Amino acid sequence: MPGSALLASPLIPGLQGKHPLDEAKTGQVLIEELRCAACHEVPGLTAMKMAPDLSEAGSRLNLAYLKRYLADPHKVHPGTTMPDVLGGLPEAEKTKVSESISHYLMSLKRKVDDEAVLLGKAERGREIYHEVGCVACHGAGDAQGAGSLSHVRGKYQTGELSGFLGDPLKVRRSGRMPDLKLGSGETADLEAYLAGWQKPEAGKLDPNLVKVGKANFEKYNCAACHDMGDARSSKGPKLQNVVLTKGCFVGKGADYQLSDDQGKAIAAALEKPVKFSNGDRVKMKLTQLNCIACHSRDDFGGVAGEIDEFFHTTEEALGDAARIPPPLTRIGGKLKPEWMNKVLYDGLSVRPYMKTRMPQYGREALEGLPELLATVDEMPQVDLPPPDRQEQPMVRNGGHLLLGTDGLNCISCHNYNGKESPGMKGYDLILTYQRLQPGWFYEFMKNPAKHRPGIIMPNYWPDGKAVQTEIMGGDTHEQLRALWHQFSLGRSARDPKGLQSKPNQLEVTDKVRVYRGRSRVAGFRGLAVGFPGGLNYAFNLENGALSAIWKGGYVSANWRSQGAGDFNPSERSIQLAQDVAFLQAKDSMDKWPLMPVMTKENPVNPDPLYPKNLGYAFKGYALGKDGNPTLRYLCGEIAIEDRFEAKSEKVLSRKFSFDARQAGVLHFRALTGKITKESDGVYRTADLRLLLGNAETILRPSGVDGEEELLVKIPLVPKNNTYSIDYEILR
Repeated sequence: MPGSALLASPLIPGLQGKHPLDEAKTGQVLIEELRCAACHEVPGLTAMKMAPDLSEAGSRLNLAYLKRYLADPHKVHPGTTMPDVLGGLPEAEKTKVSESISHYLMSLKRKVDDEAVLLGKAERGREIYHEVGCVACHGAGDAQGAGSLSHVRGKYQTGELSGFLGDPLKVRRSGRMPDLKLGSGETADLEAYLAGWQKPEAGKLDPNLVKVGKANFEKYNCAACHDMGDARSSKGPKLQNVVLTKGCFVGKGADYQLSDDQGKAIAAALEKPVKFSNGDRVKMKLTQLNCIACHSRDDFGGVAGEIDEFFHTTEEALGDAARIPPPLTRIGGKLKPEWMNKVLYDGLSVRPYMKTRMPQYGREALEGLPELLATVDEMPQVDLPPPDRQEQPMVRNGGHLLLGTDGLNCISCHNYNGKESPGMKGYDLILTYQRLQPGWFYEFMKNPAKHRPGIIMPNYWPDGKAVQTEIMGGDTHEQLRALWHQFSLGRSARDPKGLQSKPNQLEVTDKVRVYRGRSRVAGFRGLAVGFPGGLNYAFNLENGALSAIWKGGYVSANWRSQGAGDFNPSERSIQLAQDVAFLQAKDSMDKWPLMPVMTKENPVNPDPLYPKNLGYAFKGYALGKDGNPTLRYLCGEIAIEDRFEAKSEKVLSRKFSFDARQAGVLHFRALTGKITKESDGVYRTADLRLLLGNAETILRPSGVDGEEELLVKIPLVPKNNTYSIDYEILR
């Protein structure tokens, strides 16, 4: 298991456990993960792991660490996938070259970031490390830190490991270090545990060494893996023409320190082109991303015995199903495509009781996986049609009875419709229709243990026969159809008998309060922010839109979770549009693309990648000292920072910062509805006034029920731009 021993050969976590690949396919994984195609032409290559972004290395790393690492990467970081490109040099020459490249990399800094460094607690960091899932790839640690991460001490400048853990995909876009949705306090605690607080080595950059280092960076072909603007790289022979008794395989040139087994696997992959079925490609991707460290699929993967003790739950009575991530067997036939996208691309979770978190790997790493899973795992369809008008009362009543204490008593173990079960707190059943495909639901309900061995859920239809014979005539098919229909009602469904509603009223005290979860005013990925004094707003993180403003009480929350909770404003809110708010439109008169709307009649999202296809990508948020978040997201290549302040009890002030690569115009859809222009830069609806300042605006029909939309044209220059807007509540 990773971390149980320091391995000299390149460590690919997914290949260390019970993986499903034969020797040749293992070799193909190694070729992709070690970036052989960066220097060699590789036949049939479809993907390659991306190397870390070094464009801001001087703001993150320590000079002393860089010198040591570049001089001998395998000694400083056993198991690294970076080759020793200086290994063939005499010792004195190696020292000079590594020092010069270190000075060059340390000269690459980001713009000044004046946010204070948050000092964490090492003991709490140790708990987080062993709780959220780090052990799956890095192994169990001790009081001094994790074994396979021992190189981290001394690597980062103070506060920078915390920053990296908060947004690892910014530096490592390949997703091999995924985003675990850690808060700023958690990342600070992890830094204290893994790295301690070490003052960076005092040292002044030598301009001459920086210049020499830049030349050496190119000379030793570092640019083959690390994109560094105008730096050029050279190419070697075709990989199939490489003599396996020379070069990288035996430590000459780029020394990977390959083990004998790794060399044989690569040789097997090169012997003749490896043919991959769609099923093989799924296995490769799950191995490369090490999904199989937590999830089993068919007869491979799953939590290893030596780390099983670190998988915990807040609902022990639910058994292993509440603490061990679910199997991925037939997962493409289990989840609806739009829900699969939410899980993989947004990290959506329905198991708040499970302490191990579902990572986010990034779009580049996951590209094509949902479609492959849907193809490979296709299941027979089951017809569960909605009842017609005549039979609707019977079917609806049957589903309602089955869920409650007079039927199968499902609510004794499951939450329902945002309300907690009086017993165990299993996942909310109302999500069933949104999540699951009917064929999988039908088969699972008839034999839960077959699909989830060890699950404590009873089998209410053994051998296909209903245990409850008094509801729906004891007809298995009709009972399952009635349950499916009940779940399809969503939030409008009646509460089953025996369920009590006890929402939690959350309050704001002397600091800004933040709550994440699902909401009718902010979608599946909602963020509620409350300010002392009673001003509040909600933000749709999925689409990047300010979606509601209200004053008075904060929110009522029905679930406690890591991001899949349920909240609603405690007071009547002013609802704003939840469509994407920014576009790099070429023509201001183009129709604004609206968020897809699903209905009971059309429950499938016609455009599940709606925000992505329009350039939007959420990049997280950072909390200030007062708890106020600065939201970070993209519109294409434009990086946006978005921060709100309570200017008074009725005025919400909003400030944007835009980091653009080139000059242009960004269109901001500031308001929709029945809009009146009061004066230049001042617009209002019945409930809200916008003060836009000096900005070019376009007020035009929105095409929806006679309403209008207000567009703001924001001119951008390269790099830093700012823009401000105030929202005044009128009621």
